[in-house]
Amino acid sequence: MDFLTGSVKGIYFRYLAAAFGSALITSIYSIVDMAMVGQYQGPDGSAALAVVLPIWNIIYSLGLLMGIGGSVLFSMIRGQSDGNVRRSNEYFTVSVIGSVILAAIVWALIAFFDRPLLLLFGAEESLLPLSRAYVLPIKFAVPFFLFNQMLAAYLRNDKNPGLATAGVLSGGIFNVFGDYFFVFTCDMGIFGAGLATAIGSAITFVVMMTHFFSKKNTLRLVRPSRLWKQMGEICTTGFSTFFIDVAMGILNILFNRQVMIYLGTNALAVYGIIVNISTFVQCCAYSVGQAAQPIFSANFGAGQGERIKTALKYALGTVAVFAIFWTAVTLAVPNLFIQVFMKPTEEILAMAPGIIRTYCISFLLLPLNIFSTYYFQALIKQRAAFVVSVSRGLVLSGILIYLLPAAFEPSAIWWTMPITELVVAIFVVNRMVTYTKQLPKGRSAEA
Repeated sequence: MDFLTGSVKGIYFRYLAAAFGSALITSIYSIVDMAMVGQYQGPDGSAALAVVLPIWNIIYSLGLLMGIGGSVLFSMIRGQSDGNVRRSNEYFTVSVIGSVILAAIVWALIAFFDRPLLLLFGAEESLLPLSRAYVLPIKFAVPFFLFNQMLAAYLRNDKNPGLATAGVLSGGIFNVFGDYFFVFTCDMGIFGAGLATAIGSAITFVVMMTHFFSKKNTLRLVRPSRLWKQMGEICTTGFSTFFIDVAMGILNILFNRQVMIYLGTNALAVYGIIVNISTFVQCCAYSVGQAAQPIFSANFGAGQGERIKTALKYALGTVAVFAIFWTAVTLAVPNLFIQVFMKPTEEILAMAPGIIRTYCISFLLLPLNIFSTYYFQALIKQRAAFVVSVSRGLVLSGILIYLLPAAFEPSAIWWTMPITELVVAIFVVNRMVTYTKQLPKGRSAEA
């Protein structure tokens, strides 16, 4: 399908199906681990994985930095009248180089400094052995996790979203069955969950690499004309998407510390489950952004504003459906998630509904706010995307994490994200309306 001439509706929903499948299965890695480990080792296992979650956030965010940042520019160049294939591939090459550098740095940090990192992320001495056991096999798979995020973005923009989904699906399926086999059958516990996740990521990488041997492939490694300038452009364009995930890692650290100070280990175990529910919701938002972004970028490069508006209409409709669904489910059956992710104590079953219902009100606006960063990036409105990601991911939320429990009662900490998402959404709606009105007319949406 041609981004510039094909049916916007057809392209969007085809890409949405692929992106949703890919994003959903990506979330399964940590979620299945949480469920298996929680059932095997109880609340301590869930709390230990909550401590490890920032590591995932950092790895995935760096992959998105190179992938989304580069692929937006890649598609915008191809949408322009000259459609310079070589120039677009320079950005792909720079993304690969950047991914290699970042993967090496992260691997070294996790391989040699896992103990101080986990202590920084909120692990107590009692949880540290469990957290380190999970991380041990993950150390060897760090490059795969990072490259998978980068490659998936480029495969979608190179008109092969199905393979990106197939790659993630292959790894995800192995992770589900591998988790059960290693954790329970082999009695490896939390180490087995980490091992299954590491192997699953390697499988995903191998499947995605087959794109480069297919006829659909237009991605080539070429000599960049301005390596560091192009690297800066990629980082600038992709920063907001990157910061969403890295900020979630920082927020997890802050929440871990504050929850342990004010509310204790049981509340931290519940928070770990909330993070996994939130991962589902964020993946839904990511899928909308990833489905629409190639359409936005290519048509922005071509000056086809009406096609962008049409894609935006479908994207916002999808965002609304996801927001209503997840808010309703978490409000209606909060303890269902507790039963799935761990063997709960009576104390946890008593405290969990109030915590989950309060925090998860934020899901009503979270999908819109995350999707908006993809929209702003595609229109090269980096400042707006930056404000959204930094405000909701660190500044506003970070202030509230400390302010609310100190100014009110300890449980007020769970209102951090609902308040944050509401304030950010007001800004998002204002900017989205303004920028959409400024788009050129271009050709009709279904031309």
